[in-house]
Amino acid sequence: MPTNKKKPQVTASPERRRELLDTAAEVFAAQGYNATTVRKIADAAGMLAGSLYYHFDSKESMLDEILSAFLNELWAGYDTVLAAGLGPRETIEALVTESFREIDRHRAAVAIYQKEARTLSAQPRFHYLSDSQVKFEKAWLGTLERGVAARVFRADLDIRLTYRFVRDTVWVAASWYRPGGQHSPEEIARQYLSMVLDGIAVRT
Repeated sequence: MPTNKKKPQVTASPERRRELLDTAAEVFAAQGYNATTVRKIADAAGMLAGSLYYHFDSKESMLDEILSAFLNELWAGYDTVLAAGLGPRETIEALVTESFREIDRHRAAVAIYQKEARTLSAQPRFHYLSDSQVKFEKAWLGTLERGVAARVFRADLDIRLTYRFVRDTVWVAASWYRPGGQHSPEEIARQYLSMVLDGIAVRT
């Protein structure tokens, strides 16, 4: 009696694997996780769906690798900033700059995270998304609180509201930012920080 055998996984070159994941990320970001099929990813990659299964066992595996790679790189940068012993303002500046660099490197992954993290984090495989969010909030709130205590930031700030404003206005850039555009991530961060920290009104 014939049996269905799972296709053996093929080890692609790191470059080819990265290309396939980049393609999958763009499809997930554009169409949403639930609406994306392995066939749609394969079509975008210019290959047969069956051939894609030689590299990844499911679309879930692809999404997991996309999101974990993004968050691992994000936290490598954030942890370096947080361990540097910077003042509160300098820490905020460095975190914002690192955030825009990650949007530049992982724009599609950021878009997926924003759309899907709440739903995905309910699944055991993606529980690390919730863990990352808790760590993220602690880092930003702690820095803002430290700034208020040091009288670097205004004492009348609602810390949680300020955190949400800064978080959302930084990361929403993934919806419009395109790598290789007119401004580098560092320049966008500089302009953004100027508006957030110094305001847009002319001082008299």
